[in-house]
Amino acid sequence: MTVEQSHDPTVCKRVDDGITRVFQLLGKRWTGPIVSVLTNGPAYFVDLRRAIPGISERMLSDRLTELGAARLVVRQVDEGPPLRVSYRLTEAGAALSPALGLLKEWAEEHLPEGERPTGC
Repeated sequence: MTVEQSHDPTVCKRVDDGITRVFQLLGKRWTGPIVSVLTNGPAYFVDLRRAIPGISERMLSDRLTELGAARLVVRQVDEGPPLRVSYRLTEAGAALSPALGLLKEWAEEHLPEGERPTGC
């Protein structure tokens, strides 16, 4: 004997579209740390590279380009000499600061402590 079940599609759980968009961007490796460093203020490319151990120049450049396309980061060329490029958060990027702070607190409370990078 089979029991037929009715299925109400409005009851199905789905991930929120906003959460999906956020993690498509911020869930990529290195993106969170880049935004986190920039919450302290503008930084030159070389300073970002030093602040994020293990990131390659190519990856940093790619992630900064993505963040720029998402309108979270602005690239500014300082004419010099020497020519220097700095990055800063836009208003939308800076608005991530409270959320990043909450994620940091959550990690400190719920994630095991890993090795801390040396330097700086």
